[in-house]
Amino acid sequence: MRPVTVPVFQSFARRERGAVMVLFVVALVAIIGMAGLALDGGHTLLSKTRLQNTVDAAALSAAKILDDTGDTVLAAADAYAMFSSNAGNYGNQEIGQAYSDGSLTVTVQFSSTLSPFVPGTTPAEYVRVRADNFTMPAWFSNVVGVTEKRAAASAVAGPSPTILQACNIMPMMVCGDPAAGPPYWGYTPNEADVLKTSTTQGSFDVGPGNFQLIRLGDSAGGADIREAMAGSFDQCIGPGDTIETEPGNTVGPVVQGLNTRFGRYLGPMGGMQSTYPADVVTTQSDPPLDYDPATDEITYEDLPADTNNSYYNHEDYVADVDNVSLPLPSGVAFNRREVAVPIGDCSIATSGQGELPLLGFGCFFLLQEAQQQGNESHIYGEFIEDCRSGGMAGPAPTTIPGPHIIQLYRDFQSIDS
Repeated sequence: MRPVTVPVFQSFARRERGAVMVLFVVALVAIIGMAGLALDGGHTLLSKTRLQNTVDAAALSAAKILDDTGDTVLAAADAYAMFSSNAGNYGNQEIGQAYSDGSLTVTVQFSSTLSPFVPGTTPAEYVRVRADNFTMPAWFSNVVGVTEKRAAASAVAGPSPTILQACNIMPMMVCGDPAAGPPYWGYTPNEADVLKTSTTQGSFDVGPGNFQLIRLGDSAGGADIREAMAGSFDQCIGPGDTIETEPGNTVGPVVQGLNTRFGRYLGPMGGMQSTYPADVVTTQSDPPLDYDPATDEITYEDLPADTNNSYYNHEDYVADVDNVSLPLPSGVAFNRREVAVPIGDCSIATSGQGELPLLGFGCFFLLQEAQQQGNESHIYGEFIEDCRSGGMAGPAPTTIPGPHIIQLYRDFQSIDS
């Protein structure tokens, strides 16, 4: 038989088709690997974001409990509970599963300083919540040898610097001394003061007919003042603003609104416990403090209050708050008796509705319920170093006293923050 001769070009074409097939398979693997890395990388990024949100929420919640109680045990328990609760939310199933089986570890630490954050130092001011070893399976990137993905997250929260723009303040003002300057504006820490007076006598004057209430609006009435004193006043005041004063005493609404903070719901405030809860501690002096307009002094049992420290004060209150157990029953809340109040320059007297320069903000502890005796009422408060309020603050800590918020900080000791 004659041998069959295959043309050279046909043999080369067959070999070429084989090489193309190999190249195609290699390229396909590379494409699948790149796509897998992209998809798995996107999943990792999404999971990392969800994990960060979870530790952020846990740190903020724990920092609020720490700020309220000063108790690191309660704050740590709250952090773990908040993390577990958020890990069970829709979309966080992988986090919840990893946390429940123990492969994802969560640690809670406390420090008295922010930078550096030194775990275990006292008194505790800042809290760190860290989640480690969150391992996720690789789906498509197995083809390039990646079998699992890992993520971690860290969050630090604590008190902010003194806020310059304050919200959720008491709808009244106190008079400060511009010459004394910040941060106290003439007030003395841990000293009792009259925050709102019922008379035009004494050093608390802002002008005839004006009783230090803040104007709520053109059409505001007694109902608005009542609920604002209970805690609904959400206007914000900041640098460059003036304080608009409101003429009139409006004794009834002022007393009814403020006294919800002590668990008394009179008149239209009846049944408003869920909206305006009482403070966790409503203890007050018995007999109550009094004001002597003749001497312009606050008295307790006929003695000047500043020489008689036997009345129930903020130090006593803090000690009682330390003994409060969580969870809180319905109808009560922390910080209802610690309020932020605008401090105005009253050297410019204004008659009726007017405007006064804003000097800053002060924190006061409400010492007792407001009492109504005809058209008279006084509000007594103790000037304290700091309190929690709403508003805006910067990213750096400070020791200047005043109202603050609880906020997140970057954890500079962790790349996962």
